Amino acid sequence: MKDNNVTKLYIRYFDIGFHPESKEPIPISPIHFQENMNQFEIVPVVFIKNKIMLENNLDLEDLAQKTFRLIEEINTKNKIVSKEIQIDCDWTLFSKANYLRFIDQFKKLSHKKLSATIRLHQVKYFKKTKIPNVDSGVLMFYNMGSIAPDSLNSIYSHKIAERYLESLKKYPLHLDFALPIYSWGVHIREGKVIGLRSKLNVDELKKDENFKQVSTIFFKVKNSNYKNGIFYEENDLLKIEAISAEDLKEMAQELNDNLAQKPNEIIFYDLDEFNIKTHEKNIFKQVVSYF
Repeated sequence: MKDNNVTKLYIRYFDIGFHPESKEPIPISPIHFQENMNQFEIVPVVFIKNKIMLENNLDLEDLAQKTFRLIEEINTKNKIVSKEIQIDCDWTLFSKANYLRFIDQFKKLSHKKLSATIRLHQVKYFKKTKIPNVDSGVLMFYNMGSIAPDSLNSIYSHKIAERYLESLKKYPLHLDFALPIYSWGVHIREGKVIGLRSKLNVDELKKDENFKQVSTIFFKVKNSNYKNGIFYEENDLLKIEAISAEDLKEMAQELNDNLAQKPNEIIFYDLDEFNIKTHEKNIFKQVVSYF
């Protein structure tokens, strides 16, 4: 972070999901800071599961108050003063009424800059999905395809991106961009996806005698084994979906060619020791230089 002069971090504070018994909205795994964050500007991010916003009898005012209160409690406890809060929700046509009202309520309460995550389909069909009453949006330029046993990369696809890029020029809300630096393994058994496996390194798999590389992205399990606490059965497949330096530059070029206005920020998702080690230190500056 020092090498890249990072001064601002977007940090997931908690998710909002349903209590398994009462079916009330509750915070899920709130963050616990283990170190002092005063050298960074911190933006709390709250992820709200879409099924919350699909609820018919949702008390939106109560939800907004509780959400804001918990953010403030975490900030106070950790001596963090945040100027901005970000709400992350993949709202749909069916949940948009509740979501848009929640954003209005939250904005009234917080008196802070408010940003929201925006998906590609929400950009292209904004007249239907509407635009939340926020100060700016962050376009999540990843998770474009479906997780499948085929050879396609679900994190980024130039072909899928092309269907949406033209729409960026017409989108009325100011957008910053979030680009992916994560990777994962798609665990396949008998032609079906049975799970996503994080923190898998291709070089490490090549050295592991229980796995055999059968193509650039596929590894076959030679012997049943446990790896990182996951059981792999003989003949299972692992498809590695990763983002290369070339992919990141291509994304930056595509976005820059279709801008309505220049972004104020480029955000890399996500800050994790494993992800950071996967990329060359100078790739972040190279990508930002496209804008």
